[in-house]
Amino acid sequence: MANNSRAVARARRHGRVRKKLAGTAERPRLNVFRSLSAIYAQVIDDQSGHTLVSASSVDRDLRGKLKGLKKSEQAKLIGQTVAERAKTKDIQTVVFDRGGYRYIGRIKALADGAREGGLHF
Repeated sequence: MANNSRAVARARRHGRVRKKLAGTAERPRLNVFRSLSAIYAQVIDDQSGHTLVSASSVDRDLRGKLKGLKKSEQAKLIGQTVAERAKTKDIQTVVFDRGGYRYIGRIKALADGAREGGLHF
């Protein structure tokens, strides 16, 4: 039961943030989801309801690069990858949505990687 209540609390925190935070076509939302083993990042235009670009630690293209890296190093690489893919779609600035997670560890590493990749937020 304790595990479930943590997930519910995170979902509640994320809901509070999402009330105020929304991605537009000019400034889409960089959403992060973290599971125990993987991390996922999406750039979303909330007005049209479309995911513009995404990257995750389960992508077939990235699996070879991620092998042997620590989870936080994987997250940084995912951040850089999503930034590169966003640049190909001409996306420069985003709104960072940490998904109800604390801004430490893998979430921070992903954000730093995305900044290094050229995204502004």
